Amino acid sequence: MDLLKRLAHFLDRPLFPWKKLIIGFSLAQYAFEGFLSLRQFQVLRHTRPPKVLSDEVSQEVFDKSQAYGRAKAKFGAVAGLYGQIQNTAFIYFDVLPKLWAVTGSWILRYLPSRFTGEITHSIVFVLAFVVIQQILSLPTSIYSTFVLEEKFGFNKQTPKLFAMDMLKSQMLAFILAPPILAGFLAIVQKTGDRFFYYLWLFGAGLQVFMITVYPIAILPLFNKLSPLEPGALKDGVEALARRLEFPLKELYVIDGSKRSAHSNAYFFGMPWKKHIVIYDTLIEKSESQEVVAVLAHELGHWSLGHTMRLFGISQVHFLYIFSLFSVFINNKSLYQSFGFHNEFPIIIGFILFSDALAPMDTVIKLLMNILSRRYEFQADAFAVKLGYSTELARSLIKLQIQNLSTMDADWMYASYHFSHPILSERLGALGWSKAGEMVTEKDKNAAEKASGREL
Repeated sequence: MDLLKRLAHFLDRPLFPWKKLIIGFSLAQYAFEGFLSLRQFQVLRHTRPPKVLSDEVSQEVFDKSQAYGRAKAKFGAVAGLYGQIQNTAFIYFDVLPKLWAVTGSWILRYLPSRFTGEITHSIVFVLAFVVIQQILSLPTSIYSTFVLEEKFGFNKQTPKLFAMDMLKSQMLAFILAPPILAGFLAIVQKTGDRFFYYLWLFGAGLQVFMITVYPIAILPLFNKLSPLEPGALKDGVEALARRLEFPLKELYVIDGSKRSAHSNAYFFGMPWKKHIVIYDTLIEKSESQEVVAVLAHELGHWSLGHTMRLFGISQVHFLYIFSLFSVFINNKSLYQSFGFHNEFPIIIGFILFSDALAPMDTVIKLLMNILSRRYEFQADAFAVKLGYSTELARSLIKLQIQNLSTMDADWMYASYHFSHPILSERLGALGWSKAGEMVTEKDKNAAEKASGREL
């Protein structure tokens, strides 16, 4: 506590240029990510697939994958510039204090006097901010869905479904944000200097609550979950769950095809009751044993303790964030740099603190991606030990082709952005040869080098 107090005193310096510093952080991050994107764009101009994929992926599919990657990269550059201009303009033109003043006038005009406190004001401010952000994001969302994804055959959404999804998302924000914000702010107001302990407990409880509520109340608003029909696939998945003592409660098929042609499978739920969800697109385009192999990989994360470790890491991350927030919550120089001279709202302090924390978040993102890729290799190895090496490799290749995923990547770009290894690395680790057969452990290093990148 004494260390945090000393740090808070050290950082609260009159006339400290917080605004310039945060804009500088933002521009530096934008420039760095632009540099990485340029490196990746050069890889996306390659005309031949990695050697390990040369017998698995046709030239036509590889060319289309590269074209899709370049199209997404170009769109990402434009969308990134658009977002950077928005962010800089919001800071430079003091949008936050102006929006805070406007929402305050709304409350005074339209709500009873008992609703004029900071909590009500913060809720109205956040909801107004959410609506503004939704409107500003519409051009890029519409282009991404109805132009980019449509061009490459992935979009299955109609304008009506797109609009309904947007309205449902806004509805959820208006339902969930007020009680969550009220709890957050009340804890800070009533628990003194040690509020970050209570915020941490509140955040952990909220995570558990959302894990419980999401499949029951939120997911059905957007997708239809149907029980998997009896057959070879259901028998294979249930046998796998029994073999691993996985607490499978329900096995669902989700209608992902009504929005996109992309495929996936995942599980969720509490430790004693899990649900497995398989996309209908994955079932349609894969053999039953290949789908089981994908789930063997996913359940490998559970069996190896990855999900619990990541949950534990997220709790440490929350405690770290809330502890540092206690350093900035009363930093008047930070508030004043952004136009808040007479009021120092908690929610504004948290937003500004999040901007100031951006450089450290970048480092944490890099470290988490490194850990995530390591876990993906371990989950692949787990599926291999279960006897699904060939089926998993074939499934990964099919998914790569169906999703037109990146066939190769610049090492620096991949380290920063990718939470999963690229296909050539995964096949190399699985020991998949060019001829489509599994190689022995003795030949594995050669297969890894054939991917064009060492593991």
